[in-house]
Amino acid sequence: MDHSTIPISNLQLAFSVLLILISGAISSLLKLGLLKPLLWGSVRTFIQLTLMGYALTYLFIINNLWLILVIVTLMCYIASKTAVKRTPNVPNYPSMLAFFSLLASTFLVGSIVTGLIISPEPWYSARIVIPIFGMILGNSMNGIALALDRLYSEARSRSTEIEALLTFGATPWEAIRPSLREAVRAGMTPTINSLMVVGLVSLPGMMTGQILGGADPQEAVRYQIVVMLMISAAVAIGCLLLVGLSYKKLFNKDGALEPFILHSRQ
Repeated sequence: MDHSTIPISNLQLAFSVLLILISGAISSLLKLGLLKPLLWGSVRTFIQLTLMGYALTYLFIINNLWLILVIVTLMCYIASKTAVKRTPNVPNYPSMLAFFSLLASTFLVGSIVTGLIISPEPWYSARIVIPIFGMILGNSMNGIALALDRLYSEARSRSTEIEALLTFGATPWEAIRPSLREAVRAGMTPTINSLMVVGLVSLPGMMTGQILGGADPQEAVRYQIVVMLMISAAVAIGCLLLVGLSYKKLFNKDGALEPFILHSRQ
């Protein structure tokens, strides 16, 4: 088996632009209005990943624990801001709650994976920590965005039921609990779907990347199993923390639903 990585030249990389041009042509033909976002997203992808390649090379050489912690914390902050922006129907949501949820779930799960399962030398190896934490964050960000959006939409659609429960003496937690369950379920659904079909329908990115890089498929599978399970745990913890911290924002100090929930009642 050839264990060498097949290099991609600058010319070959430029050919990949054809793929986005095909997507843009389809968008223009069907008048979907996606051409500009596709092109802008592609430009950002090239710039951001190129800069990241240089940055990672530097970080791998330095391999400083405190610098790694700062980078991961900054990644959590950017992910939290992005997650909140993806939920435009959630007014005035404090992004620090999303930041705390992502920070806690990422560091908890990431530390277990890098410290106990992979166990690099040193344990904070930037070559291991940054990609692992990045994968956790990317999936957790999507999960908490879905959970947050569903929490608010469930509170709106069930506002009459919630008010009735509050009238009969239920606490805000008891009244909103069914909505919390639906919110966590919504945040977890994409991850659970991925667990169900991995290896049958899809070959995930990390496993595919390792195989293309010449790794033994059996070893690549082991890493992918760890990645899938760590993502599931991080998404679950992140969603639980977020909805647990967020539901009080739906109620005022008297324990009644906030006016913006009642005014948007469907």
